[in-house]
Amino acid sequence: MHEKLFALDIGTRSVVGIILEKTADSFEVTDIVSMEHQERAMLDGQIHDVIAVSKVIQTIKDILEKKHGSLHKVSVAAAGRALKTERASISIDINGKPILQHDDVLHLELSAVQKAQAIVAEKNNSSSNHHYYCVGYSVLYYRLDDQEIGSLIDQSGTKVSVEIIATFLPKAVVESLLAALKRADLHMQALTLEPIAAINVLIPQSMRRLNVALVDIGAGTSDIALTDSGTVIAYGMVPIAGDEITEAISDSLLLDFPLAETAKRQLIAQEIITVTDILGFETDIPSTEVVESIIPSIEKLADAISQEIYILNNNKPPKAVMLVGGGSLTPKLPELLADKLNLPKNRVAIRGIEAIGQLTIADHVHSGPELVTPIGIALAAHKSPIQYMGVNVNGQTIRLFDMKEMTVGDCLLTAGIKLNKLYGKPGMAMMVEFNGQLITIPGEHGTKPILTINGKDVSLDYTVQDGDEITVQQGEDGRSPRLSIKDLTDGLPSKQVTINDAKHTIHAELRRNDQIVTGEEFLHDNDRITCTIPGTLEELFTKTNKEDLLRSVKPFTVTVNEKEVTLPSFGGKIVKNGILTNPTSTYEDGDVIEMKSSRPLTTDLAYAMNAQLIFSIPVTFNGKKLQLTKKLAEFYRDGQTLTNEDVINQGDTLSFVQNKMEPFIFQDVFMHIDIDMPEHTVGGFLLMKNKQETTFNETLAPGDELNILWPTSSPT
Repeated sequence: MHEKLFALDIGTRSVVGIILEKTADSFEVTDIVSMEHQERAMLDGQIHDVIAVSKVIQTIKDILEKKHGSLHKVSVAAAGRALKTERASISIDINGKPILQHDDVLHLELSAVQKAQAIVAEKNNSSSNHHYYCVGYSVLYYRLDDQEIGSLIDQSGTKVSVEIIATFLPKAVVESLLAALKRADLHMQALTLEPIAAINVLIPQSMRRLNVALVDIGAGTSDIALTDSGTVIAYGMVPIAGDEITEAISDSLLLDFPLAETAKRQLIAQEIITVTDILGFETDIPSTEVVESIIPSIEKLADAISQEIYILNNNKPPKAVMLVGGGSLTPKLPELLADKLNLPKNRVAIRGIEAIGQLTIADHVHSGPELVTPIGIALAAHKSPIQYMGVNVNGQTIRLFDMKEMTVGDCLLTAGIKLNKLYGKPGMAMMVEFNGQLITIPGEHGTKPILTINGKDVSLDYTVQDGDEITVQQGEDGRSPRLSIKDLTDGLPSKQVTINDAKHTIHAELRRNDQIVTGEEFLHDNDRITCTIPGTLEELFTKTNKEDLLRSVKPFTVTVNEKEVTLPSFGGKIVKNGILTNPTSTYEDGDVIEMKSSRPLTTDLAYAMNAQLIFSIPVTFNGKKLQLTKKLAEFYRDGQTLTNEDVINQGDTLSFVQNKMEPFIFQDVFMHIDIDMPEHTVGGFLLMKNKQETTFNETLAPGDELNILWPTSSPT
């Protein structure tokens, strides 16, 4: 006896029951029953009237049981339009933390998922995030210090962020499905999602590496699912579908809704359709004319679907689009979608059940794209059933919608445990002032949470099983920073310099709150730290007790007749690394500094004062050249007359006497020479200037030729 699969597709307009029989290597669709709701019992995939829906299910069950025997178990699907998709991003500060590991990145992702869960709950006026199952999420990007990056593992920096797109299913959808089935005396054998059901039969796993959109166009909504990189990346829904087209035909041809629905189904199969309007007139109308009249409504449907695809697919078109569901037969819809998605027309196609491999259909069963989802529900629920599992989280029993391999992270999301609060809080930061600048020293980072399953340490991505006991222990809070003053200054700065061939090591001076410290002391909040090292040569000489060198560098000044006289060319000079510099210049580690000084002579001081110390002229006396000299000015120090070669000291107090300049006379010559009188003179002597007889008081001029003549007698 062949295994029978009973599945229900509970839609907005109708409920479809399907019987599949499993043979050795294929499935056969042996029966299908479709029945419309008698009242508005469904809205956007949510059962609003459990009793009304259960009555329709019961009727379909009764019809099928008459042909196929008792039916007690059924596979169903949660409507894709009930899914809620939301984007969320989250950032954390990682300054000072060790490099990121897999668990850190997963914790960041799940914190973003939880944020998206809260957004969904808020948008849908739900009082609790826990009313939504996360059925999958994808990472859109990671960022490190505001730069997009491929992976955060083994990275370090200041700030990391992640943005995800996550899909959620309201728990109420599942609970209402269970209630409706129970009233019809049916047990939910397995549960799937409508988009997953259609994808599983039309897009095998090997094709999911391609970016493909599947659109299930029903009566009230169009459900969208997208695949890429081997997985389903997003789900969406637009509240426009086949009924929009039916209403447009009703308005255009003046037909009531059921007749407009019949006319819509004839448009593709017949060139001429016959309709009877509300006034009773029967008319034959070309199908092309009807299609032309409803083009705005078809455009509206194509716009809504294409825009949602763009949003779900990161604002880019997919590689191809598959259309299923009764509304996919809307005329010109594939062509319009191709135009709006900038795709070739052969990349948007209607896919019927003939595209499902290893499937046969009984002769009496009508085949069409509207049957893809019901068949997919039966096959997907059979091959990959989604069931409930129960686990215990910190003593709280939770039930999970087992849509995939469930992890510890999924359990924490369902239990409503705030993932961003599981890590220990960072320690209190410390504020200190360093050399006038405020510095914040962060506390230690908190530790990771401790996660265990049945007493075994695990990570967030550890797979859970039904009945597992999970415990979550929050990480320990970080401590306030414990830092020495020397750590703040990165050691105690020092410089080595050479001053006049002597090496000196200059250490910085550390002060805390104006008190000298060694640097080994620990910092306290609001400490005021100064770290100073002599910055100029002047400060360096003071630090090394060489103030005398500084004094020698000052301008050379003396006091003459109670007035200060400066000699700029004299005094001390500083030479740094062979280059002349000044006391206010800076120095660096390893500099060689020399002090060079010189003192003026009396003549240098006179020159500086524009004073002439001597007056001289050249003359010739008795054939010898003489330089006649007389003092014009004299300096006195402590009452002592200074010679022209005496050294003047810094700060000397001197007296200066200026003499009147008078011309030289002949008798001045005798102050410069000694006169030898001849032994045998006769009478007096003669004074000659330039061979002319002259006197002692005769004034002289430079170059004069002078003689003294002594009359002599011959010896007897």
